[in-house]
Amino acid sequence: MEIYSLLTQSRQKGNKLFAVLIDPDKIKINKLEKIIELCNKAKIDFIFIGGSLLTNNIFDKCISTIKKNSAIPVVIFPGSIIQINDKADAILFLSLISGRNADMLIGKHVMVAPLLKKSNIEIIPTGYMLIESGKLTSVTYMSNTQPIPYDKENIAISTALAGEMLGLKTIFMDAGSGAFNPVSHKMIKSVSNVINVPLIVGGGINTPEKACDNCRAGADVIVVGNAIESSASLIDEISQAIHEIK
Repeated sequence: MEIYSLLTQSRQKGNKLFAVLIDPDKIKINKLEKIIELCNKAKIDFIFIGGSLLTNNIFDKCISTIKKNSAIPVVIFPGSIIQINDKADAILFLSLISGRNADMLIGKHVMVAPLLKKSNIEIIPTGYMLIESGKLTSVTYMSNTQPIPYDKENIAISTALAGEMLGLKTIFMDAGSGAFNPVSHKMIKSVSNVINVPLIVGGGINTPEKACDNCRAGADVIVVGNAIESSASLIDEISQAIHEIK
């Protein structure tokens, strides 16, 4: 089944999905293999891979290692246009709709579109929304944009609606890696209630309770990365908690 079909069907049924985010700059291959083993046992739904920077040149190696050791779909969560790889199953084609940086809205996409056209990767147009988290995150700095204020649900609603009306097939609200504050339940619920496309939420989610609360507020997919880097046991704990929600 295509990734996007799985996302839409799960939203329609009310099933919640869990993605573990792997940052190639923050992991070694031997540790990655252990993470993959935990992901397999926990029966997570996706492995997202990507980061704001790529400095150690193991992006391809990471994807190859995951595909060799797991049947879990690999989805690229790109921090830049160089993060493309045919070995992945899909790519979130991110348009940073919360900011006003033209390169992040469309500019970089024009440069990489011909390459994606020739690839076998499933392309999922995604409206990417940065939400204020109480600290300056890497993605905010690298994108040179201001996040949506933490308590401005009306701005988040209008931004998500505009993204959906422009034809984007998913909305991804992200507080950023290592966020002090995750996206508020009120904002998640407000956005989820007005859009018809799948809603992905990440950033600052470091306990099963927070993951479940976000799901109950309306998130369709929960993404956890930074917390797992320091406590890999969270993979199983969060996966069980999310998949028990009906």
